[in-house]
Amino acid sequence: MATAVPATVITDSAKNLNDTMVAVEWHGTTDVRINTKRQRPVLTQPTDAIVRVTGTTICGSDLHLYHNEIHGMERGDVLGHEGMGVVVEVGEKVANIKPNNRVVISAVIACGNCEYCQNKLYSSCDITNPSKEMEELYGHRTAGLFGYSHLTGGYDGIQAEYVRVPFADVNLLQVSEEDYHALGEKLVLLSDVACTGWHANELGEVSKGDVVGIWGCGPIGLSAIAWAKYRGASRIIAIDCVPERLAKAHDIGAETINFKENKDIVGKMKVFVPGGLDVAIECTGFRYTKTVKQQVEKSLFSETDSIDALGEAIRCAKKGGRISIIGDFVGKANNFPIGAVMEKSLTLRGGQVLVQKYWAQLLPIMRSNQVNMNFFTHHGKLEDTPKFYKMFDKKENGIIKVFLCVGDQCKSQH
Repeated sequence: MATAVPATVITDSAKNLNDTMVAVEWHGTTDVRINTKRQRPVLTQPTDAIVRVTGTTICGSDLHLYHNEIHGMERGDVLGHEGMGVVVEVGEKVANIKPNNRVVISAVIACGNCEYCQNKLYSSCDITNPSKEMEELYGHRTAGLFGYSHLTGGYDGIQAEYVRVPFADVNLLQVSEEDYHALGEKLVLLSDVACTGWHANELGEVSKGDVVGIWGCGPIGLSAIAWAKYRGASRIIAIDCVPERLAKAHDIGAETINFKENKDIVGKMKVFVPGGLDVAIECTGFRYTKTVKQQVEKSLFSETDSIDALGEAIRCAKKGGRISIIGDFVGKANNFPIGAVMEKSLTLRGGQVLVQKYWAQLLPIMRSNQVNMNFFTHHGKLEDTPKFYKMFDKKENGIIKVFLCVGDQCKSQH
């Protein structure tokens, strides 16, 4: 039986109650604002830490919130679930993280102690998300997430100068000054993107010699391509329509298909790989609609999620192949090709990233430059975030990933 999430109680460690900070807030559909007078977070539990954020970014999944497509958003919510920084304060029960430690912050908030965390299923943590709506939707609650609506716990996000990190020993990765100087802004990818790309490969059990198809060449898809190459895939075929993303996918090592130029992806894939894909990885999520039928069904609210890309992935997989779902799906979808899954003997797996399981393993690989994680195309300051939300949403100016420096850190950055 799950233990209840502790109530938020201000302890003796809380201080600076009148101090303010800059934060990025959601105020409605496509309405993202900078608040320069947001109250700074304080310790509320003895296992908390307060981190001064030095760098953050915008994730493709943040666009779901930007368009108010995720339940549980409230005006004034702080956005963002990817970040790095320096610890400024810790609670009395934090054992391993110390003030002045340089850290990466996990997007997923886990307790480290429940049955699921003990089995390294951190994104299924039983403790960190009190949402009753989540339990009603899925039958069980899953882990809390930073800055991702009250459906996932209502935690303030990381697009801010400071953030409170619950269960700090679990949700912070200490990194050395040498790591920081070697990787710089790429460290923030360990919050989510690098680990999620690896998780996509784990779900699909990508191994040496596999032929892998990847739907979507945003940062997650590019990360999945990079890790598939590292794991020894013999061929990687990436599908997208944005020229800059396809070019980056090719640069990392993938063959590419532009679905606007090739309407029949299944037919095209049969030319590329007559026997079908060993592994098909879906990195687009519920917002991507290709067919008029799916667009109409979503507009009529007869479904919440589109499976156009997933349907293609299932049809392109070889008999006995493996399907990995890493794109965000949140509700229900019509016309799921269950027959193809059954008759082709496919294995289908999905799940939110297990950041804490992977990040210490991936850090030295990234530091040794064995994978191409050069995803950042744009740089700015935290105060520029609303501009970059608009740019990222419209896929303008070749944007793939933006790094946002925060506070004093901007003096030594771009």
